[in-house]
Amino acid sequence: MTLNRSFWKGRRVFLTGHTGFKGSWLSLWLHSLGAEVTGYALDPPTEPNLFTQARVAGCIRCLRGDIRDYPALKKAIAECRPEVVLHMAAQSVVRTSYENPVENYATNVMGTVHVFEAVRELGRACVIVNVTSDKCYENREWVWGYRESEPMGGKDPYSNSKACSELVTSAYRESFFSPETIEKHGIALGSARAGNAIGGGDWTPHQLIPDLIRAFTAGEPCLIRNPLSYRPWQFALEPLRGYLILAERLSEDALGFASGWNFGPVDADVQPVSWIADTLVRFWGDGAAWQLDSGSHPHEARALKLDASKAGAFLNWRPALSLAEALAWIVQWYRGLQQGSDMRELTLAQIQRYEALIGMTI
Repeated sequence: MTLNRSFWKGRRVFLTGHTGFKGSWLSLWLHSLGAEVTGYALDPPTEPNLFTQARVAGCIRCLRGDIRDYPALKKAIAECRPEVVLHMAAQSVVRTSYENPVENYATNVMGTVHVFEAVRELGRACVIVNVTSDKCYENREWVWGYRESEPMGGKDPYSNSKACSELVTSAYRESFFSPETIEKHGIALGSARAGNAIGGGDWTPHQLIPDLIRAFTAGEPCLIRNPLSYRPWQFALEPLRGYLILAERLSEDALGFASGWNFGPVDADVQPVSWIADTLVRFWGDGAAWQLDSGSHPHEARALKLDASKAGAFLNWRPALSLAEALAWIVQWYRGLQQGSDMRELTLAQIQRYEALIGMTI
């Protein structure tokens, strides 16, 4: 379950989307592992945001740029000369994809093409992990988890764009980055499909936990759209560990690991929205509450689960935190913010605590 700290020490990493919620957590973690990180992204997508609260800019090389701008992206990657590319920049909100589908597809599909093409043009050995989404699968509202061999799909523009990103990954791997001929091109390409990542510092609009925290802080009941929907919830560091382990394995054996990988919770932690809300209400206290939002809303899948058996069998990856523990850590983070804590130190402390859980040593 652990990571190889020595692999990351001094490793040149190009991280897209470093100003986002997961990108900020990963930037801090990579820095603490000793990696030389170059981040490439737009300004933080929300205000407030973890990137600013945890002072991420002070520990990595930060470039402001748009993955839709191929010349600028290509120049940045060429200057970095990365050994590992972690592609996380994306339009990540289902409701936003309905409001601006063109931008959604331009970012999530052509942005992925631009990253792959820039690395291909670089002509250097490199590992690429493309982070997509649990929503990339053709969702049939099954009660069992989707496996990596299931068809891609997506009824809404966001989900569909992530399925397209997976198809782009497959096409580039078959056309340009074949594992069978890696001695010629040097590129090992894998993709990661994670569940709903949750954690302190998430301020994304129209997302459950940020909405709950905002309401609790304001002393108002949180309006919830779909209390019976369930998702593969997991603490943010869980899938991030999966991405890093996958990158390590790709560097050793492209033939064995250049494929798609699911990172999701155990079945017991695939809980309905109402369970998350009730648990956070109990942990938060202070009169926290929620109520049903009976308004009209765009379609969102009601049921979604991932089968992470492949990652367990071949990457030795399994969740380290239960969902209840993850929610307790989240409350600790936001309470720390309320109390004026140093949020970079608090975030790093949770990373170190997590490292202890997975058996990492200094």
